[in-house]
This record gives sequence, structure tokens and C-alpha cells, in this order.
Amino acid sequence: MATTDAADITEEETEHIRERNCVVENENVVSSIDPKEMRAVILAGFGGINKLRVTKKTMPEPQQGEVKIRVKACGLNFVDLMVRQGNIDNPPKPPLIPGFECSGIVESIGESTQGFEIGDRVMAFVYYNAWAEVVCAPVDYVHKMPDKMTFQEAAAFSLNYVAAYMMLFEVANLREGMSVLVHSAGGSVGQAVAQLCSTVPNVTVFGIASCSKHVAIRDSVTHIFDRNGDYVQEVKKISPEGIDIVLDCLSGENTGKGLGLLKPLGAYVLYGASNMVTGETKSFFTVAKSWWQVEKVNPIKLYEENKVIAGFSLLNLIFKQGGCVRLKTVMDNLLFLYIQGKIKPVIDSLWALEEVKEAMQRIHDRGNVGKLILDVEKSPTPLMASDSTETSEAGEEEEDPEGDIDNKERMPFIQ
Repeated sequence: MATTDAADITEEETEHIRERNCVVENENVVSSIDPKEMRAVILAGFGGINKLRVTKKTMPEPQQGEVKIRVKACGLNFVDLMVRQGNIDNPPKPPLIPGFECSGIVESIGESTQGFEIGDRVMAFVYYNAWAEVVCAPVDYVHKMPDKMTFQEAAAFSLNYVAAYMMLFEVANLREGMSVLVHSAGGSVGQAVAQLCSTVPNVTVFGIASCSKHVAIRDSVTHIFDRNGDYVQEVKKISPEGIDIVLDCLSGENTGKGLGLLKPLGAYVLYGASNMVTGETKSFFTVAKSWWQVEKVNPIKLYEENKVIAGFSLLNLIFKQGGCVRLKTVMDNLLFLYIQGKIKPVIDSLWALEEVKEAMQRIHDRGNVGKLILDVEKSPTPLMASDSTETSEAGEEEEDPEGDIDNKERMPFIQ
């Protein structure tokens, strides 16, 4: 009998020892995580997608007038692809953290900072540094999210809807009964334009997009045409008098086509130059070709034909040209429309930070309908994690050959 009790005690002690060891192991795992570090996407240098890595960075702390945001989701835009290639004017010197918009929760507040509290759900415009677990941003660029808005929607909202709103209502003066032609109608800005046009009575929207997107977006526009076809003649058949507003993110030969379609007092707005991006890296030949194809504007002809030509860069406006006050008014108007249910971001797919290469490839292939989101809390697939995670900013490991990503299995998209 005594022998049996001793055996029972031994089993209990053994179990206790196991539990204690388990606790110690867990404590060691937690202590190995530096609370002052964060995961971030690093662009080690300008070029192809293999210049992107996920690594550890020192966590930023808020300065005076800033809030510190624990990021939940980041927006991925075509301009990020152009940044990666070095296809923009005066880019910062790499290594750098890309990204211009994010959403998350306020974690701490800098000195003399008012209007926000710890725990607020917010979306923010940032001048780079968005693709990270933590971001610090001046309060002028931070906006509280509506209660029913998800973090993914918030990350898809800021840049695209503000750009669409300002081009339509502040640059081109959209009014009832007008007509709008928008290129890349299936993209995130194109879908925002279509939704905002629907808030004005009797606006006709002509969407230009790849045939593969027509089924997905046909209900968001009045008429839709193939970007590779002769859309100019098709538009003229429906609207012989021309178009009131043309929104062009392509440039190149489409500039002349857009100007030619304008009615008297019509406005052509250029807000991008995606035709300059063909290969994975910057091509001086493609840039030169795109520039050469742009119709040279004759100022005398403009006033004789009563046409308006304008350019629009939201990032330059708000970060370099003092557009913060106007930004707040526009955001207030847009959030009111969202609360009313009149606009809602279209999400194409969600990606983990470690899947940023695949996400950027999808934008490069022009395969998205709506917005691509980097979901900071999403777990990567094993393939993407081993391919994109890096422990140093400089990319110490040998990079995969350019183009090798095409041989890898694509992850399933989350619609």
C-alpha cells in the first residue's frame, strides 16, 4: 500500500515539474521578443520585387503633436510599385519603409497632442513608413474611423477616396448631368470615382478597363470599354458631343485621346503615369516612349477650344504643399457619405507583410479589382514566409533570380 502511495506522489511531482518547466519555457520565449522592435517591410534598394524584405526595426516613439499607432492594416497602391522601381521624382534614399496609408489603434500620445486618446481606432496618411507594425504620425494626418468601418476598409479608404473626391469635385467641378471617363476603372481609385459619381444625380460614367474585369465592375459604371480597343470611337458613338471630365492615370498616348474627347469647358485631369511601368524594374526606354507619346499641348489651342488640362498629386498636395486643412474637410465629407452607406471600399485581397512580393506582383499584373491590403495580423503561407522574411535591411542572403517568382504557386486570394 505504501509503495502505491509513493508511486502516486511521484506522478504528481512529475506533472508539477512538467508544468513548471512549461511556464519557464514560455517565459523565455516571451522574454526573447524585444518590446522595442517591430516587423516592417524594408525596400533595400530600387529595382525588382526581390528588393523587398520583412525585417526587425526599432519601434518609433511619438514626438510632440504625434500619435503612435499599432497598425492593423496598410494600403498598397500603384505608386508604391513606382517607388520600388525608383520611378518617381526625388525618392528618399533606401533602405526605407514603403507605404503611405494605414489603419490601427492609438497606442500612445506625444506631448501637447490633443484630439485623440489611447485606444482610438484611426486611419492615417504617412509619408512613407506605413508598412510596419507601428507608425507615428502627426495628428493633422490622422482621422478617427467610423464605428462600423473595419481596419481593412480604413486602409483602403484614405488615399483613394480623397484623391477621387478632390479630382471630381474640387479640380473638375462635377455637377448633375455631367459625364465622366475614368481609366483603370477596376482599380481602387477607379471604383472610388464610380461610387462618388453615383452620389450626384444623372452622372454618366464611362469606364475603361481590361476585359477580364468587365464582369466584376459592370454594375459600378454606366458604360464599359476595353482598354486595348478603340474606346475613343465607342465613346463618340454614345456621346458625340464629348465628355465633361476625363480622369487619366495612364498618360502616354491616352493623354491625346482624352483631350480629344473633351467637350468645350471639359476638364482632363492627369493623376498618374502607369504606362511607364511595364517590366519589373525601371525601363528608361518605356519612360521615354511614354513621354514621346504624350501629345504636346498648345496653349493657344486650349483657349480656342475652351478645354482645361490639370494635374493632381495627392501626396505632394498634403505633404509638400500644405493641403492639411483641405484634407480634413474632404475626409469629413467622405466619412459622412460612408456612414450614410453611399460609398464603401472595394477590397480585392488581403496579404500578410511577408507576402508583400506577391501582392505587388498582382498590382504589377493589373489583376486587382479594388484595393490590395497588407493585413499585419494575417499569417503568411510557408512559401511566402521563407521567401520574403529577412533579418537585415541590406539583404544579406542571396536574392532569388529576377522573375523566379513566376514559377511559384500563387496564394489564394481572399475576396
